Amino acid sequence: MDLYTVKPQTRRSILKRSLATVGGLFLTRPNSWAADGTKRSKLPVAGVATVYRKNSHADVILGKILEGFNQDGGVGPDLELVSLYIDQFPDNDMSRGLAKKHGFRLTKTIDEAINLDGNKVGVAGVLSIGEHGDYPNDPVTGQQMYPRKRFFDEIVAALQRGGEIVPVFSDKHLSYSTDEAVAMYRTAQELKIPFMAGSSLPVAWRIPALELPEGCELEAAMAVGFGGLEAYGFHALETLQCMVERRRGGEVGVAAVRAARGAEVHDAERQGYWSETMLAAALRSQGSELPDNWREKIADPGRPFYLIDYRDGFKASVAMLGGIAGHFLFACQEKGKNVPTATKFATQGGLPYRHFEWLVKAIEHMVHTGVPSYPVERTLLTTGIIAAAMHSLAQGGKRIVTPQLDVSYRPAQWAYAPGRPPEPREE
Repeated sequence: MDLYTVKPQTRRSILKRSLATVGGLFLTRPNSWAADGTKRSKLPVAGVATVYRKNSHADVILGKILEGFNQDGGVGPDLELVSLYIDQFPDNDMSRGLAKKHGFRLTKTIDEAINLDGNKVGVAGVLSIGEHGDYPNDPVTGQQMYPRKRFFDEIVAALQRGGEIVPVFSDKHLSYSTDEAVAMYRTAQELKIPFMAGSSLPVAWRIPALELPEGCELEAAMAVGFGGLEAYGFHALETLQCMVERRRGGEVGVAAVRAARGAEVHDAERQGYWSETMLAAALRSQGSELPDNWREKIADPGRPFYLIDYRDGFKASVAMLGGIAGHFLFACQEKGKNVPTATKFATQGGLPYRHFEWLVKAIEHMVHTGVPSYPVERTLLTTGIIAAAMHSLAQGGKRIVTPQLDVSYRPAQWAYAPGRPPEPREE
């Protein structure tokens, strides 16, 4: 089928499904009501996931559709999971039992999950969750090669066959490969697919509360992360990007990325990618100070800094400081301010991981309105940056030029979780 013969959702079809809600206002209203106070129905969605086991991304995202935001049978989003494709079934699989409990269809193919009657699209949205499972690693970078591009391609093929375009969400980064990510993005643009992706971190709690004003003048910025250099490095990049995209002029893309280790970390400070004052401010947001002998500790080869050259000349970094940081942190130097601005991106450190609630609410908004809650271009950039950083690490810190990340966009006005995360419940 020709790419341009598929009928995208029209404004009329979207409005027939749900009265539109608007930006952050949606997050402040009772969940079951549209912006004008009209009772809103649940819309059917399909799930596509690598695995569905306890506390997997499928569980903490789709589980909130099935069993409420607290995953205890309480209130949840105005979405109904009607079908689910699972790629792998480990011994601790939950999908079969949940299908019996909730009555959704467990399908053998992605096409079947989307075209429920075999001839036309039967859902209002698709959630693709390519995280966890037994998949090979890239022989050069070591990145796990999750089938996110394959999932996306099969979703698109199913929408084409069914003759209707509906919103698609893709969890975390678009792919381990920048080329694959760019191809996904271009397909979504060509077909006018409402497309959203990314981490739960941009919508998680911020302590102290911080939203940089759009058009702010930033002199430098850094994020601090911990954990796996790719999997958690991506989360740290999302915390960085959702903030620096608000700088004066808007986002214009990334020219090059380099991973620095050892003495190169201190060279990067002199080059303006980070500063002692910003790092100290970031650590204070998690309630700690720079440790003794901190300059030696951050030069440990196991604690790389990802150095980012933006196309407008702006410089930023992500410091992967496992053992020093235990949260995702952000700090920046705003023009005209004497001290850095900093915050901690806080998650609920246990069941039911309610930072994913705020991600599900953003997905819910897109399904009901046909409008992504925030730009997929953000995730295209963070996907390309982490891929380039992994290639730089594999090549001894080589500077990786990124012409494919010539991406411009303006940030959406979308709310993050208010207040503080609730205490996790007992296992």
